[in-house]
Amino acid sequence: ALGLMTCLSVLFGYATTVIPRVYTYYVSTALFAIFGIRMLREGLKMSPDEGQEELEEVQAELKKKDEEFQRTKLLNGPGDVETGASTTIPQKRWLHFISPIFVQALTLTFLAEWGDRSQLTTIVLAAREDPYGVAVGGTVGHCLCTGLAVIGGRMIAQKISVRTVTIIGGIVFLAFAFSALFISPDSGF
Repeated sequence: ALGLMTCLSVLFGYATTVIPRVYTYYVSTALFAIFGIRMLREGLKMSPDEGQEELEEVQAELKKKDEEFQRTKLLNGPGDVETGASTTIPQKRWLHFISPIFVQALTLTFLAEWGDRSQLTTIVLAAREDPYGVAVGGTVGHCLCTGLAVIGGRMIAQKISVRTVTIIGGIVFLAFAFSALFISPDSGF
């Protein structure tokens, strides 16, 4: 979902290259500055334990679903191992890949990205820089970020606050805006 959204954003950003580069360059610089300032303001207004309550709610819901799953498993029984009889209906191999959780994750992730700062940033970067590099870099960045969240999300959420991530994001956006002082609009691909 993130790869598809990144590629769509890059295509949209690349389509804006019909506009003279100098305009898109300065508009993108202004957007980076606005995003940076907004994120810094949001981050500085946040309490240090911002997002902790949401994490606890998610953990409680996951625990509840796990308990329901275990209860269902106990009610259905493990099946007869010796005869190979099972109470579950056999599924085709491709259905393991396209499971309800896969469809739910794909849909939620795809819809969550619409209008997100990362999508807008990808559009702006694709209008300003090499679209192939933006597509590959954006997709790899999303994969790394999502992979870290899936593998060590709980640990990372307990070590790094939402406030810290927001402030660092604001600084990165301001650095992109600041870079316009040293890079001419005519340089690039």
